[in-house]
Amino acid sequence: MSLDTDIKKQNFEGVSVVIIDYGAGNIKSIQFAFKRLGIDAVLTNDPEKIKNADRVIFPGVGEASSALKMLKNSKLDKLIPTLTQPVLGICLGMQLMCKTTEEGGNTEGLGIFQVDVKRFPNTVKVPQMGWNTVTNLESDLFKDIPENSYMYLVHSYYAENCKEAIALSNYNGEYATALKHNNFYGVQFHPEKSSIAGAKLLENFLNLES
Repeated sequence: MSLDTDIKKQNFEGVSVVIIDYGAGNIKSIQFAFKRLGIDAVLTNDPEKIKNADRVIFPGVGEASSALKMLKNSKLDKLIPTLTQPVLGICLGMQLMCKTTEEGGNTEGLGIFQVDVKRFPNTVKVPQMGWNTVTNLESDLFKDIPENSYMYLVHSYYAENCKEAIALSNYNGEYATALKHNNFYGVQFHPEKSSIAGAKLLENFLNLES
């Protein structure tokens, strides 16, 4: 099974997507990725706009403890776990949704995913940067994405393999490269930078049942 060379643009008219703005996001590339799918994703930290959106993206680039402080300053740390629509955490966003992360001195996360985030050991090149395969694909987030598809990653910390894992990658052993709990999803890779497979994942996210 292989992906088509082009993602067929579906009609997502009326579907509202917000990207949470808390000062730690790779925003432009995500907005461009949704634009290619026909969606004008809105960057906002307004609680009402976030709560009323059909889909929410929780991005993140940078250091965990600093990012969490920014979330707390805007009280978004309290809002995010209460959301009821599909939410997708990307990279650091996914890690902040976990129980704890070793980055920044055992930083406490939002606790949406009951898994800890660890640092890769010094025996491997850190960060892991570039393309890696995703396997053991579960959930409709990976619908029509073949096993061993390549996704783009840049990270020094990883979520341990756990019961909430819906995809795995291998770098010094298996780790959870995607997580799911109820309406919350998280991916360690960057779908907005992952070519056709990444675009398909974002399309699947838009098609998830609310």
